[in-house]
Amino acid sequence: MNEVLNAMKERRSIRKFKGDAVPRELIDKVIEAGLYAASGRNFQSPVIIAVTDKTLRDKISKINGEIAGMPENHDPFYNAPCILIVLADKQFPTYIYDGSLALGNMMLAAHTLGLGSCWIHRAKEEFMTDEYKALLTSLGIKGDFEGIGHLALGYADCEYPGIIPRKENRVFYIE
Repeated sequence: MNEVLNAMKERRSIRKFKGDAVPRELIDKVIEAGLYAASGRNFQSPVIIAVTDKTLRDKISKINGEIAGMPENHDPFYNAPCILIVLADKQFPTYIYDGSLALGNMMLAAHTLGLGSCWIHRAKEEFMTDEYKALLTSLGIKGDFEGIGHLALGYADCEYPGIIPRKENRVFYIE
């Protein structure tokens, strides 16, 4: 079977990561996959922020957990040493879809590179705050961006989940 189709079937969200750093070359390959995701009218509205600095990573985790109402010691990024944050420019009508496709591409790329990943929500709420808007400004990101999601990225520290059968009665043909 086609290796892309195999990756789509085999990829699973990982919710327990080793603390081992991910080499920059692998992070760059995952990001590249996100940058090549389809986007409405090829506007390429998403931007990606790679966070590997442990202090900032832990701060993002704490704020994300607070937004979710999680216990103080819970890490919503499951100990992943790298967080890829996807935002998209709201001036483009397909920005949410564009950012979602970037995240999907990156999850598949991570899997094929031997990395685990998990899409984590609450980026929208984070980037509505002044603190996160200041982060964008400090990076030179200008415009009206919305947080689409985070990608927790790292090496799995668990048994890799198996393929889960698909539900029936989800495809209909009109011929």
